[in-house]
Amino acid sequence: MASLSSLLSSVLLVLAIAASLASPSFSTSRRALDHKGAKEIGFRVTLKHVDHGKNFTKFERLQRAMKRGRSRLQRLNSMVLAAEGNAEVESPIHAGNGEFLMQLSMGTPPDSFSAIVDTGSDLIWTQCKPCSKCFDQSTPIFDPKKSSTFSMLTCSSKLCEALQTSSCGASGCEYLYSYGDYSSTQGVLASETFTFTDSISVPKIGFGCGEDNEGSGFDQGAGLVGLGRGPLSLVSQLGVAEFAYCLTSIDDSKTSKLMMGREATSGNLTTSAMKTTPLIKNPLQPSFYYLSLEGISVGDTRLPIKKSTFALLDDGSGGVIIDSGTTITYIEESAFDLVKKEFKSQTKLPVDDSGSTGLDLCFKLPSDESEVEVPKLIFHFEGADLDLPGDNYMIADSTVGLVCLAMGSSNGMSIFGNVQQQNMMVIHDLEKETLSFLPMECDKL
Repeated sequence: MASLSSLLSSVLLVLAIAASLASPSFSTSRRALDHKGAKEIGFRVTLKHVDHGKNFTKFERLQRAMKRGRSRLQRLNSMVLAAEGNAEVESPIHAGNGEFLMQLSMGTPPDSFSAIVDTGSDLIWTQCKPCSKCFDQSTPIFDPKKSSTFSMLTCSSKLCEALQTSSCGASGCEYLYSYGDYSSTQGVLASETFTFTDSISVPKIGFGCGEDNEGSGFDQGAGLVGLGRGPLSLVSQLGVAEFAYCLTSIDDSKTSKLMMGREATSGNLTTSAMKTTPLIKNPLQPSFYYLSLEGISVGDTRLPIKKSTFALLDDGSGGVIIDSGTTITYIEESAFDLVKKEFKSQTKLPVDDSGSTGLDLCFKLPSDESEVEVPKLIFHFEGADLDLPGDNYMIADSTVGLVCLAMGSSNGMSIFGNVQQQNMMVIHDLEKETLSFLPMECDKL
């Protein structure tokens, strides 16, 4: 059983995570890297949650994130319908949005801005002048005329050909990238020098120079950095063999980390605590990182979930993706019903039926703040049984007297969300096509 204690006034969950690795080092020499030397690239950047520094309780942060997550889930479902040919769309739909921001610079001289990090889409884009429709952003809108390294991409360029919706205009390759619910970015495809740290800058990165950007969810930053598996993403353009992120708790004021290239695997990462599972490809949804989920256990009970429940089907539907931009985990409804039933059976607390949190299953905390036991939760991925710490699936708040399961139901695609990934190094090895989980105190990296 995982233990809940009252050591904190607002949060009753206590989590002990062993950090067995030393923090990786990084290069301090200033240099610009061309793409031929991409496999030598290694850098790390700080990630901040979109609600970082705001005065919200843990439940308020979770509820805000879930609202964004439900919108994202709807977009993902729209993508599946479109891929199956069951929906009429003007242009292909992409995941969009996200929960974490990274700071970067572009241009010569460099202009600094923050952008949403999204493992569920590919295109890198920012707002550009002249802007026919742009949302408010905290930094000046990028002006291509002020950069000596800005260059338009031709319609015959490989990146332009990789766009699903593009046209050839007088100035070069023009794009339209839609994210569902009427959110989109439209503009010209160009290349520019991107600076990620004081020591690392990379020329000729293709990006969307967005002159018409509209919809919800983008105003936390000045654009978006896609980390998906397609050719337009930052990961693909850098040509790195691996990348990783390490996310702190949703209620934590501390920052998270994104590590690219050799930084993702620097240090001695071969430990008994690491769990590794294959990455699966879906030809109809090529941007996503799919995993093979074989089952779920609650406590010592392996749930009677049919093997086909989480299977990736031939028509591209179903399956399980791991996603940094979705907060809680959503699993197929039939499986979630079994999870809820078993938690109710094993958790010795009264169920709260008020629905006040927006989560499907909540329990009332004892008034005397005594220690509470909750069942273990284990995700059985192919080759990796991931036994989650209590804080990665039970969210407690003494101010409302509730503890809730941070999961929900879906129909079709299942998503392994970022609450379940917190305080773990999540390593994407793109050469070996594996994904690894390693317990880590992310704020100490």
